[in-house]
Amino acid sequence: MQKNFDYIIVGAGSAGCVLADRLSASGEHQVLLLEAGGTDKSIFIQMPTALSYPMNTEKYAWQFESQSEPGLDGRKLHCPRGKVLGGGSSINGMVYVRGHACDFDEWEAQGAKGWNYKACLPYFRRAETWVKGEDAYRGGQGPLGTCIGNEMKLNPLYQAFIDAGRDAGYPVTQDYNGYQQEGFGPMHMTVDKGVRASTSNAYLRRALKRPNLTLVKKVVVRKILLDDKTATGIEYEQSGQIKQVHAQQEVISCAGSIGSPQLLQLSGIGPEAVLEKAGVPVVHDLPGVGENLQDHLEVYFQYHCTQPITLNSKLGLISKGLIGTEWILTRKGLGATNHFESCAFIRSRKGLKWPNIQYHFLPAAMRYDGQAAFDGHGFQVHVGPNKPESRGYVAIKSADPHDKPEIVFNYISTDQDRQDWRDCIRLTREILAQPALDAYRGDEIQPGAAVTSDEAIDAWVKENVESAYHPSCSCKMGDDDDPMAVLDEQCCVRGINNLRVVDSSIFPTITNGNLNAPTIMVAERAADLILGHDLLAPAGVDVWIAPDWENTQRLQASKRSVPTDN
Repeated sequence: MQKNFDYIIVGAGSAGCVLADRLSASGEHQVLLLEAGGTDKSIFIQMPTALSYPMNTEKYAWQFESQSEPGLDGRKLHCPRGKVLGGGSSINGMVYVRGHACDFDEWEAQGAKGWNYKACLPYFRRAETWVKGEDAYRGGQGPLGTCIGNEMKLNPLYQAFIDAGRDAGYPVTQDYNGYQQEGFGPMHMTVDKGVRASTSNAYLRRALKRPNLTLVKKVVVRKILLDDKTATGIEYEQSGQIKQVHAQQEVISCAGSIGSPQLLQLSGIGPEAVLEKAGVPVVHDLPGVGENLQDHLEVYFQYHCTQPITLNSKLGLISKGLIGTEWILTRKGLGATNHFESCAFIRSRKGLKWPNIQYHFLPAAMRYDGQAAFDGHGFQVHVGPNKPESRGYVAIKSADPHDKPEIVFNYISTDQDRQDWRDCIRLTREILAQPALDAYRGDEIQPGAAVTSDEAIDAWVKENVESAYHPSCSCKMGDDDDPMAVLDEQCCVRGINNLRVVDSSIFPTITNGNLNAPTIMVAERAADLILGHDLLAPAGVDVWIAPDWENTQRLQASKRSVPTDN
């Protein structure tokens, strides 16, 4: 293999595959893509219904774990990260949520100049082919296929959940990725013609046909090579051999919100105290590297279902075999969806301009690993607050790149975060008690009808909450005068030449939703910045904001008022 390239990209994940495609597209640049994992050709990755398998498999995901979390009574939470072509987009739940427009305006307010919603929207559109066709908000010619699975047709519970939201006084939205995020409606997924639309499938497959893109798999990236304050290449390990490759133009870390701060710190770029404690010589003291870590938490709110219509009847070997056979032959049926086909975004209190709580509805009651939660039929919502105040960190523990870093999220560490969870539980119980679900709703499985007081809710949440697997913000973009800003608005590492970070770690604040879509958008926009192309013209579109958000939490009173306090 040649030793010199124009661009070296670390990580073939949600962002890295996009950059590999866009940077190699003209044919004039030699691009090297380095990936720790291997092939993504497994049926368990490609078949959408098998989503729980790759995330829990050592072969396809780094099985990271947080340290004992003080706000969760010392629990350690699972934090898997993609280690396969496509990265997180090959192991995630395939939920396609861009985030609220105000999230990106918030980025700009936090110092990421030029990353407001109207500037970002054209890059969401460029990435996407939406199954219902393009409009001012949705793309129709991009590599990433998005859809609504089986269009909510295979189970009446999907529509019943949306109707329950309307009963409770919330708006209904036909496209939460378009004009109006807030409300109840169909949920979108990165599934293209029945197959997972990972960035590996959508971007990398076509890019690998070009002779100017080189992919090297199953490597451990040891450090960024630096000549004083200039990035010159990468040192990596493969099959026990240490090798070096050099970049004439730039090194770009797309290693993710855990991997990118880890790589910078291993290279001597980061908080001086962290580097010295780990025994890494300090090249550039950059205090924000690994700080500002944010994540989403969620719980499973579960009810028995009085009608035998849920997916709980599809968990046996025979049913799974029939579903798999249909998918293999037709790419259709229950194998072609992630089963999250309806959803909601609501505000938990008046005075919030945009939603802070997200619902994924599932017509089954089960754990994330796909195992039945109990005998019989049930349904559940995955729910949690999306705009936490809590901030954590990622820090290497030694100079050995094989050592897992220390990860602390500081989950639910503020009074407002605790209150958001209390509101979340009470509002969810009220929504699921509405008339639209009367024909289906049995007893509450969890949290359980007795969990009503602040103290009981706090205790149950601490015991049952899980990560939604959205770590982010650990190498944030920010203003020149922000000492914790790792990157400028061009995604360049401050104080180091020819080095950028492009992945979910660059977000200043976590977005209101799942992170794959905004990560892909970031990479699309960063590609133009890296290549020196003119940026796409900002979109001239309107966005729906609740008309009386300062004074009301929802549009109207619920049809069935349910006590929300004891």
